[in-house]
Amino acid sequence: MKVAEKIADKIAGMPDGSTFRYQELPIEREEYTAATKAIERLVKNGLITRASTGLFYKPKRSAFGILKPDEQELLKPYLFSAGKRIAYITGTLLYNRMGLTTQVPKNIKIATRDKRLELTLGNQKVTSIKSYADINDDNYRYLEYLDAIKDFKTIPDLNKEAAVRLLKDGIGKLEDRQLFKKLALKYPPRVRALAGALMELVSPTEDLNALRKSLNPLSTFEFGLNTTLLPNNTTWNIA
Repeated sequence: MKVAEKIADKIAGMPDGSTFRYQELPIEREEYTAATKAIERLVKNGLITRASTGLFYKPKRSAFGILKPDEQELLKPYLFSAGKRIAYITGTLLYNRMGLTTQVPKNIKIATRDKRLELTLGNQKVTSIKSYADINDDNYRYLEYLDAIKDFKTIPDLNKEAAVRLLKDGIGKLEDRQLFKKLALKYPPRVRALAGALMELVSPTEDLNALRKSLNPLSTFEFGLNTTLLPNNTTWNIA
C-alpha cells in the first residue's frame, strides 16, 4: 500500500475533531518525505487542518461550518505519551473550569515533570511549568487542587468565600485522601497549611500529623482568610 493510502485510511478511521501527529501515523522513518507531501495535499484539499507545527486535526463539520477541537483535544499530544498521561492543564484555564474565576486566559499553562514546551495553538500561547510530582491518570486531579491552593492569592477575580467552599467540596470528593496528603507534602509550606486546614474541615478526624509536623510552628501563612472564611485558620497559622 502506498504511503498516501496508508495515511488516508488511518485518518478515515479517526473520530471527527481528533488531533494527530506524524508519530501516530502508520509510516516508517524512510517514508517521512512522502508522508509530508501526502499530508500537505490533505491540508490543501481541506480534509485535515494544521493546528500548529507538526500537529493536525480532522475537522468536525456542523450546519454552521467546521468546528475547531477544544483545548483538551488540541493539547492531547502534549498531555499524553504512548497513551499515558504525562502532563495536565493548570493555571487560569484550570481555575476557570473549577469555577474559581470567570476569566478566560489568553495563554495556557501545562504542568509537566520533565518536558519543556512553548508553542502557539491558534491565537493562544502554550507554555509549561514544572510539576511538583510525577504525573499519571491516578493523581493529576489531586495535583490540580494543590495547584489551586498554591495560586490561591493570584487567581484573578477570586471570591475567597466561594473558593474555600469549592476547594473544600472538591477535596471532599477525592477518593484517596492518603494520596492527597502524600502529594501535598511535595508542595511549599503554605500549600501544606491550607490543604491541611481544608482537609480538617472535610474530615475532622483525619490524621493530619504529617502535614502539621512539616510546618514551622512560628510561620504564618498569608491567604487573607479570617475565621469567618476559614473556621480553623488559627490552628494552621493561616491569616
